[in-house]
Amino acid sequence: MAAGHSVEAGLWPALEGQLLDRVAGRFSRVETRQRFTRFLRGMLAELPRKTCWSIAEHAGETSPDGMQHLLNRACWDTEGVAADLRRFVAGHLGEPDGVLIVDESGDLKKGEHTVGVQRQYTGTAGRVENAQVAVYLAYASRHGHALIDRELYLPRSWAEEPDRRAAAGVPAEVEFATKPALATTMITRAVEAGVPAGWAAGDEVYGADPDLRAQLETLQLGYVLGIGCNRRVTVHGARGGVRMRVDQVTAGLAEHCWTRYSAGAGAKGPRFYEWAFVALHPDDGPGHRWLLIRRHPEHGELAYYRCYAPQPAPLTELVRVAGTRWRIEESFQATKTLTGLDEHQVRRWSSWRRWTLIAMAAHALLAVFTTAARTRHPSPTDLIPLTCNETARLLNRLISSPIRSLASALSWSHWRRRHQHRARTSHYRRRPET
Repeated sequence: MAAGHSVEAGLWPALEGQLLDRVAGRFSRVETRQRFTRFLRGMLAELPRKTCWSIAEHAGETSPDGMQHLLNRACWDTEGVAADLRRFVAGHLGEPDGVLIVDESGDLKKGEHTVGVQRQYTGTAGRVENAQVAVYLAYASRHGHALIDRELYLPRSWAEEPDRRAAAGVPAEVEFATKPALATTMITRAVEAGVPAGWAAGDEVYGADPDLRAQLETLQLGYVLGIGCNRRVTVHGARGGVRMRVDQVTAGLAEHCWTRYSAGAGAKGPRFYEWAFVALHPDDGPGHRWLLIRRHPEHGELAYYRCYAPQPAPLTELVRVAGTRWRIEESFQATKTLTGLDEHQVRRWSSWRRWTLIAMAAHALLAVFTTAARTRHPSPTDLIPLTCNETARLLNRLISSPIRSLASALSWSHWRRRHQHRARTSHYRRRPET
């Protein structure tokens, strides 16, 4: 491969081998491990749509049965592979002041049988739709970012309905949990696994939850969490703490309290905003707490963050963490565009967990490779740094190629036509006779 000055030809196989060696012990059969490898490579391939059918054809298999079996019934330690993925990302991208970021993402679905699906709000559509929603955890540092965990949001309409649970294979121990509760579980799991992080970040859904904030403080993890303008905080007053709405606190700030800082690089340059922060009264316990306010320099739109750190932190550090939250949006875009995170056609609990895990692992490989290539071979001044999108293009042009043969092509033609014949026959039988 070549990008910038050059990229070592053996770098990708070495990193892929490192990940696959790490997870090898999670598979009870060598055939399952080999199929997992082919599935992972299929998720990285340039396919019109990633399904078990298209991935199996890309891998040179004669039917999708094996790939569907890998997701549904094959014996392998899904949660063990997830733990290995967290360690892989932490080992290559980890820094002591890394940020754990939580956010949800939805996939639009038809029908009512896909696990977790119901009419609910999803930011993917920007409105209430028939959708499946999950909470994801991303890890971000100065080296790069990747998704490292996920939990499906199971609405009460599912959690409290035994027949639906049984049909979708939802484990008995899984109960209804709010999105902040799912985020709390994943962050705790990451910290206890030794993922190096100094901060957590999230939007208003998570900043409004006191249990999540309390657990972050117990874990000695700083946080910068979005909150709404109507939330109340305790500020210093003449006679101790005074409870006020955050928009009222902001209205009392003098102009000299605002400082212009960049929240990070955007597509069109640094994302400059005006920032102010107010120390909060320490009634909530030890540590340091602030209200952070972001103001748009042009139209004055305000955003509010509740902040905590075990040790004093400067405004610049709080701004850095607030700006880092957007990395999870970039991770969503990359995993959906490049590795098929949202293209699954599975209905059951375990199949969903396996599909999303493989999609995240494929993107993690891209992120780690891109970081390693940038470090080893910095780009010339007339080129932007190597990106995950460009890495995926180079991978598909120069390293990965589908297995094609006349026998394979004919086999898949017969398979599709046979499947279409069965579907058409079934439809004809359902039509009433006239």
